[in-house]
Amino acid sequence: MADRRHRRPTRAIGLVGVLVLVVVAGCSGGDDGDPITVGLITKQEDNPFWVTMREIAEDVAGERDAELISATGESDVDVEAQVEALREMTASGVDGILIAPNDSSAVVPAIEAAREEGIVVIAVDTPTEPESAVDALYATDNRLAGELVGRYAQARAERDGIDPRVALLDLAPGIRSGELRREGFLAGFGLEEGDPRIVGEVYTEGDRAKGEEGMRQLLEEHPDISIVYTVNEPAALGAVEALQAGGRDMSDVVLVSVDGGCEAIKSAVRPGDIDATAQQYPQNMAREGVRAIADAARGGETPTGFLNTGVSLITGDAVDGVESRDVAFGVRNCWGD
Repeated sequence: MADRRHRRPTRAIGLVGVLVLVVVAGCSGGDDGDPITVGLITKQEDNPFWVTMREIAEDVAGERDAELISATGESDVDVEAQVEALREMTASGVDGILIAPNDSSAVVPAIEAAREEGIVVIAVDTPTEPESAVDALYATDNRLAGELVGRYAQARAERDGIDPRVALLDLAPGIRSGELRREGFLAGFGLEEGDPRIVGEVYTEGDRAKGEEGMRQLLEEHPDISIVYTVNEPAALGAVEALQAGGRDMSDVVLVSVDGGCEAIKSAVRPGDIDATAQQYPQNMAREGVRAIADAARGGETPTGFLNTGVSLITGDAVDGVESRDVAFGVRNCWGD
């Protein structure tokens, strides 16, 4: 972590439906002497994934003598707040914007308007649709993340003699990261759409309470569920609560997820409530994104293409044929490798 002692106090700018923070982390200018300003738009502040991304962006902005403006919605589907933040940042003349889209298509017109004004836009975590709407994408290989946990779940079911009765706790329509993880899980497990082994699926919006409610509903209809895929760890922790409240023996259920957050690794993967998770690294997304925008603003190359920020399968119960790292590795590397 960077030394935070040089920072000035954070101040808030009011926008309808969106929390916007301005962190003044430096005052050195670009080629024209004006301060370099980087915008960061995340999805919400309840998930520590996004809090970590913002905190690292603040640190790196300070290191690069840049000003960071950050904004977030109220949930993973709060598109209106993100669009408004894009418009505000464009009007204020930021040098570049990092955005984790709450809807991969709906944010594109506002992104295009920003780029028409010469603003560099990098998608983080979640691709836009089309991906060419932004200059670059800095993210986990989300399909690979899903594939890793799918391969693990299939291998565990085979090793332990579990009859697969699969429940899918997805994100929400239109968010490409969630769609890619789901596609990857199905491919990794060896499932196709309509496979009778898939007994039910729900959208959770990546929310713990919605994950618990969705899992409860699925258990009412299919009490013999034995494999649970969850799009992220808040949804996974909600599913664990529903399974335990329903009297299920967690040793009879294989539950997999994506995130690799510090608290979930310690409190859920270590005791085996979450059997495996694909660990991603939001620190890398924020760090490389802020650096790329600051460098471009000072005359460097404009960032392009896809930067894979890494993914590792973390489990306390390894299976043959599926490469993984242990819980100790997961704790040491949570949120950034």
